[in-house]
Amino acid sequence: MKVTSATFISSFSDVAKCPAPDKAEFAFIGRSNVGKSSLINMLTNVRKLAKTSVTPGKTQTINHFLINETWYLVDLPGYGYANVSKSTRQGFGKMIEDYVMKRENLYCLFILLDSRLPPQNIDLTFIEWAGSKEIPVALVFTKVDKLKANELQKNLAQYKKALLTRWEELPPLFLTSSEKAFGRDELLEFMDGAMKDSNGPDAGNK
Repeated sequence: MKVTSATFISSFSDVAKCPAPDKAEFAFIGRSNVGKSSLINMLTNVRKLAKTSVTPGKTQTINHFLINETWYLVDLPGYGYANVSKSTRQGFGKMIEDYVMKRENLYCLFILLDSRLPPQNIDLTFIEWAGSKEIPVALVFTKVDKLKANELQKNLAQYKKALLTRWEELPPLFLTSSEKAFGRDELLEFMDGAMKDSNGPDAGNK
């Protein structure tokens, strides 16, 4: 799939105000500073479509981008950032949980993971929570250009081992680098395939 247009549509903190659920939707989420905005910009090939920041927790709204006039890419707030109130951090945040649970047109929730780090409890907990809600998920490892091949394989093996203690089978996995545009084609092909399958992608079985 080629991205021929990418347009910012809306930014809301209330799921009820989001665009009508009449188009396929693919959402991106992860811990703050995992490289979410950079990945979105790389996928759409629009340098400043999603705002990047060195300040964790910058995205605190649900941001919709219309892609090719036919489907939405959604930038969700990061979970687990420190510089917000304790009430905001409770659970994964009402905004995030409402979106994930209520958007009937959500084809896949892409959970971003920093490939440089060993499995983080908050990531594993969020993955398990989404799986328990039967949300179709895929895991996107970011910044793979920042470490050596053997280090990457070591971290991936640790993640797979940790996940398989909670899941019967692994959800789809993608390796990406925003700087190198690595993994772009694979992600876009996955989304294209999901839209051709009326049931959306298989999230794996818990």
